[in-house]
Amino acid sequence: MGAPVVSQALETLTCTIESGASLSGAVDLGGRKLVAIDMPASWTAASLTFQASPDGATYDNMYDGATERTLIVAASYYSMLNIGDWLGARYIKLRSGTAGTPVNQAGARTITLVVQP
Repeated sequence: MGAPVVSQALETLTCTIESGASLSGAVDLGGRKLVAIDMPASWTAASLTFQASPDGATYDNMYDGATERTLIVAASYYSMLNIGDWLGARYIKLRSGTAGTPVNQAGARTITLVVQP
């Protein structure tokens, strides 16, 4: 039997969706793997969708095939993310709602991204 696998330490990054807005500022994942998202208790009800960029300048909506990448969220911790789904995204923005129906937040909402080096 082999030695146990020791996982790398986790780090956190934050982004904020400002009051009256639906899109966060950019987050540089810097080669780290997104493994979980911790939503704030005061989240205005909406799903969470994403934009991605390889260079931090031009952002596009993220899709899984023909479907916009969407997480149904509430004030909770989401660790079911598939690491492989995020490997091509160096920079990301988080959106409240979808591209077609964004939802403005009622106050500034800080979202914590849990990443693995």
